[in-house]
Amino acid sequence: MLVSEVVESETIHGSAVQQNGRGVLILGPSGSGKSSLCVRLIALGATLIADDRIRLCRRGNAIFAEPPDQLAGLIEARRIGIMRLPYQPGSIDLVVDLGRNETERLPPNRNTHVKHVLLPLVLGPLSDHLSNTIFLLLQGGHLVPDVELLPVKP
Repeated sequence: MLVSEVVESETIHGSAVQQNGRGVLILGPSGSGKSSLCVRLIALGATLIADDRIRLCRRGNAIFAEPPDQLAGLIEARRIGIMRLPYQPGSIDLVVDLGRNETERLPPNRNTHVKHVLLPLVLGPLSDHLSNTIFLLLQGGHLVPDVELLPVKP
């Protein structure tokens, strides 16, 4: 079944890529770096799902995403132009919100609801560290809950 065949779909402002069958939904206001984060993740090996507008639907306890037909395979490279890239609809397993800045060095695990499905949430801002870490999470890495660092010995 294609995502577009599901009745409960909605189109939102956001972008998404996937790697190894795991997808990230990137949210934030215009100019916050959603497309830039996608480009960075694609350069690391991810595949585009959609840029700028993304159609989301829920199937059971899973969220699936695909581009609107008119934007399929297109991504903005700011100050360069619009690029056409391979794309593939996919699941959403993680959400990044570039509209909210993380203030803690080791933040608590955060979650958000997308179409009533609870998903892990990572906050911005956009950085090389963020893009590399998101890629590792898509590769199968996991956030470890409630781990305290051992004190550094003098």
